[in-house]
Amino acid sequence: MEQKDIGISVDLVKIKAILVDIVIGGTDTTITTVEWVMAELLNNPEIMSKVQEELKDVVGINNIVEESHLPELHYLDTILKETLRLHPALPLLLPKRPSQSAIVGGYTIPEGTKVILNVYTIHRDPQVGESPLEFQPERFLSRSTNLDYARNNMKYIPFGSGRRICAGLPLAEKMLMFILASLLHSFDWKLPEGENVDLSEGFRLVIKKSERLFAIPTPRLPNFELYQ
Repeated sequence: MEQKDIGISVDLVKIKAILVDIVIGGTDTTITTVEWVMAELLNNPEIMSKVQEELKDVVGINNIVEESHLPELHYLDTILKETLRLHPALPLLLPKRPSQSAIVGGYTIPEGTKVILNVYTIHRDPQVGESPLEFQPERFLSRSTNLDYARNNMKYIPFGSGRRICAGLPLAEKMLMFILASLLHSFDWKLPEGENVDLSEGFRLVIKKSERLFAIPTPRLPNFELYQ
């Protein structure tokens, strides 16, 4: 703001707007993804049991989740990837404008055109993968799938791709894994009696559940001092 000769004007209002975008962009998408993961696990109790068994083996029942445990939680990683496949936080990503004209797939994209990628539809395309509407974390266990956040594989781009990939990807991946591991390791979860999991979606800039998830936690660890 103090540099007056850089060709752009930055005042406190613009600085505040940038910081608000960063905070909202980093928190809203994270909270939404955690909710989707928990909803899918409550809807698939056998997968919930399997990931909790992994947490028991890696973390132990007399310990809490630490960041050092995260690289060993391979099945939880597949669950997160599968959730972002079915429920990408930003279903249309953010609009892009090419700086020069280009031909993509035989179509001319003029310079300055607003380009929107429908990641939601790409991830659910039956030509991309088998049973695309089913929640199957195991599809990410196979190395042959070649699906990862930053491999520039256009079949799976929940964070975007290339030079304009989400700048918060490294932090988001660690925070989501840590939050989910902590919730699943420290507590057993169930729905209120008589309730079913509602997986209907409300389409906005961030794709959220139509109905907020309500689940009941029960302490899972034998040492209650770990909860303090």
